[in-house]
Amino acid sequence: MPRPPLPPFTTQTAIEKVRKAEDAWNSRDPDIVTPAYTEDSQWRNRSEFLTGHAEIHAFLTRKWRTEMDYRLIKELWACDGNRIAVRYAYEWHDDSGQWFRSYGNENWEFAADGRMAQRHTSLNDLPITDAQRLFHWPLGPRPADHPGLSDLNL
Repeated sequence: MPRPPLPPFTTQTAIEKVRKAEDAWNSRDPDIVTPAYTEDSQWRNRSEFLTGHAEIHAFLTRKWRTEMDYRLIKELWACDGNRIAVRYAYEWHDDSGQWFRSYGNENWEFAADGRMAQRHTSLNDLPITDAQRLFHWPLGPRPADHPGLSDLNL
């Protein structure tokens, strides 16, 4: 099933694609996120290398069990043809209540049907206090009027 917008991307359609990905990930539901990737999608996430829906689904399930109250903002960095580069930050806490802000960059390559065929991610985690948190919307998609990364000087 096609996942518009489809490549080749313009700046505007890439921004739309990035926001759709952000909204899906903010659902924290592997059943919603996994179908956005090709069946043989290849990922590098930190030191993990994943291939295909089963591995992606298992990774996301594990991720959102340990990264609690996860809230994500993505921002387009660049696009060309069927590739998009994004930067992002997300906030979450562990089971002890310690909050973190994770900063990262992703390189995406899409199949003709708009599903992601490759995802390469680099990121770092910064411990923060509750008072340093910036992402306070209710769990789920970021509200349209909530500031983005550049607006927050992140």
